[in-house]
Amino acid sequence: MFSQSREIQEGDIVIIWFTREECQPLTVTSGKELHGRFGVYRHADMIGMPYGSKMASKNGKGFIHILRPTPELWTLALPHRTQILYLADISFIVSWLGIKPGTVVVEAGTGSGSFSHSVARTIGPTGHLHTFEFHEARMLAAKEEFTRHGMSSFVTLKHQNVCRDGFGLTNVADAVFLDLPAPWDAIGSAKQALKKDCTTRICCFSPCIEQVLRTVSSLNDAGFTDITMYEVLIRPQDISATPSLRNIEEASDKLKASAIRREARRLRQIEQSRLAYEAKQKAKELESVAITDGDVKILTDTGDISPGLKRKREDETPVIMLDATKRPKSEAVDTDAPNGMDIDEVPASHPVPKISPSRMDSPAPNSHSSTPGPSSVKVELMNVSRPFAEVRGHTSYLTFAVLLPATFLASAAIISNSEGINLEPPGLDRAEDNTSNGGSEECL
Repeated sequence: MFSQSREIQEGDIVIIWFTREECQPLTVTSGKELHGRFGVYRHADMIGMPYGSKMASKNGKGFIHILRPTPELWTLALPHRTQILYLADISFIVSWLGIKPGTVVVEAGTGSGSFSHSVARTIGPTGHLHTFEFHEARMLAAKEEFTRHGMSSFVTLKHQNVCRDGFGLTNVADAVFLDLPAPWDAIGSAKQALKKDCTTRICCFSPCIEQVLRTVSSLNDAGFTDITMYEVLIRPQDISATPSLRNIEEASDKLKASAIRREARRLRQIEQSRLAYEAKQKAKELESVAITDGDVKILTDTGDISPGLKRKREDETPVIMLDATKRPKSEAVDTDAPNGMDIDEVPASHPVPKISPSRMDSPAPNSHSSTPGPSSVKVELMNVSRPFAEVRGHTSYLTFAVLLPATFLASAAIISNSEGINLEPPGLDRAEDNTSNGGSEECL
């Protein structure tokens, strides 16, 4: 098929790999340049480079990989003329149909040639692929690609409507693949093209379940057996390296140290709130209390000094009753106060634990091993697999069936007649009875 030389030569077809989501085919021609969002690349610089090389752009801002074409890469990079089959469907079809080197395959619906390239690589020069396309422009484009890729010697491409005109082949194919809007119209000619002296297989590619139902009915009527339908979905996984999980002791020590730091922060906030409130109260007492001529006077809102209390003896402690309703709004109840009490009620003598920074940073209690510093910790990595968030969903349904050899069917018919065994498909006798009775059973 494609070039098998180790190095890129003039006129070779290569796959330019930009990213996982972007790649394109390119025919290497001297004098031309490839312009991309990562820079400019001269074709002449590609000649002589080994396949798989990494090539930097002229401005040095980007690079590309130059890969040898394969059917898998061609499926990703080919110009789309129709909906194509991807790797998940192609590999399943090739496996189920039993396609191998030397197999003769008939394909209806060439389209963009994705499936044709994979089949051609599998059957090799000893096999043969008969492919049919009813759209002339698509047929000519595919024929040119097959010639440039070195497949024309064992791939025959015809412009023909197989649903109307059939394949024109008899007893030559080991497997048939139908990628048609109405595959049931081509099942009769497909059966004619299949070999009669061995077990052969057929696959129909249909996007709608209604097409599958009609196809299954036609396969049953044509005498195919082992009819099954599959839906192939692909679920890519993202493999990345993440730090390995810690053991239980390390996790427990970390939680204990975090709890100690939280408690220290809470006690500091309680102490700071208490000291701030005491300072405000002291300042308020100094502003609101005036001591004149041995009497204690209280300043009123009008600025007058009302006769107040007599100064108490020096050995007595003055008691000033404060109105709790005149407390500033900012001095609200602190939920972190001990036992849920108001921060204003915390006496000065209330013991507030002091936690030093060394205790905050120290390891948790019952820790028997010292934790090394961040610079000396060696983080162990482990591989973790996660599915991608966006996954390409359903494409189409694959309907498979088997056609048994004619000699086997003849032998089975003789045995069934001698032993009175009915080999007709289930439900066929009932349908004939209903027809012969004019539908009387259905009415009853």
